[in-house]
Amino acid sequence: MSTPAATAAAIVEQYTAYLTEPPPPPPEEPWTVQSLADGAAGISLLHIETASRYGGSWRSAHRWITSAASGPISAADQTGLFLGAPAVGFLLSTVPPACRHLYASARTTLHQHITDLAHRRVDAALARIDRGDLPTFAEYDLFYGLTGIGAYLLRTEPKGPALERVLRYVVALTQPLTADGRGLPGWWARHDPARGESPDFPGGHGNFGAAHGITGPLLLLAQALRRGIAVNGHQDAMITICAHLDAWCQHGDSGPWWPEHISRRDLDHGHLHHDAPARPSWCYGTTGIARAGQLAGIALRSSTLQRFYEDALYRALTDPAQLAQVTDNGLCHGWAGIYQTAYRAAADALDPRLHTLPERLGNALTAVGKPSFPSAPGLINGVAGTGLALTTFASQQAPSTGWDACLLID
Repeated sequence: MSTPAATAAAIVEQYTAYLTEPPPPPPEEPWTVQSLADGAAGISLLHIETASRYGGSWRSAHRWITSAASGPISAADQTGLFLGAPAVGFLLSTVPPACRHLYASARTTLHQHITDLAHRRVDAALARIDRGDLPTFAEYDLFYGLTGIGAYLLRTEPKGPALERVLRYVVALTQPLTADGRGLPGWWARHDPARGESPDFPGGHGNFGAAHGITGPLLLLAQALRRGIAVNGHQDAMITICAHLDAWCQHGDSGPWWPEHISRRDLDHGHLHHDAPARPSWCYGTTGIARAGQLAGIALRSSTLQRFYEDALYRALTDPAQLAQVTDNGLCHGWAGIYQTAYRAAADALDPRLHTLPERLGNALTAVGKPSFPSAPGLINGVAGTGLALTTFASQQAPSTGWDACLLID
């Protein structure tokens, strides 16, 4: 009888076979191949990981990498970790040592463009702070903002001046806004959660998620400090974010949970507009927030903080009501992201209960991850991301390429 791990490995083989040949870039949107979320850049990570782990042919990985870099690679000010030069730079950082010589020149050129981009983005962000204006997601978040660019730099040049400036910016982001901001948290987005204008969010909103909210900057600060990299005010900034999370933490029968976001009305009244946890996803839910809090506890050497967030993670991921809200198998808000985050959290855990989560959640991921083609191919919501999480489960080992650094959970 096949074990769940063997079943997972068989599913990964089907996924990689399904994604053997990259399609040509869409002529009307050729830049989409440079997307880590949906394009060839993200799909490359699955082939790089499987070739690195199992020692298979490098040809499929090379085809997808070539597809991602097939046209002019954008380093415009709108690019970030999940699109453009930083996305392609990140995927090249996962190439195993035996194949790095194939891309050495490209990596060097891309890295220079990305560090230049980081400095420009920091300059613009600090000027915005000086004006007292509210930020947008695109300024600071993990997907397209400076948190994501910082994640790339932490992986590729952790002692460099570009990362230092990004970290100094993140510290500044945690300071309350004055002037037009009227004392709002420094990360308070001027738009609604869908990046638009809504009567439900007059005056913008405060976001808690790992993907677009303040949990992303906390993950970056914690990952840097854990590696011995810090700037002035670094620990204070982490404590400020943790205090904000603590202030808005809700306590229910199934344990602590956090809102996805709060409105100006919520902030002014000091209470939420809803009374139950949403799905426990990486992107917005307790899974991503608890991993950030756990890493903050480790980096700050606070076992109390670490244990609190580990308890929150365990209780969320063993609560049938919360798990029943998980309806897909993707990385962003589905089973793959939940499993991969729990696997990483269990490896660092003081709480022994977390050690039981990877097998339980891996079984759940395998059960829902069986192929149904055609399927969305991408990393963040598609086959590539699910396959990468299944590779971790099948091998019972951390990724050999460190691909999940793009989620800042590694």
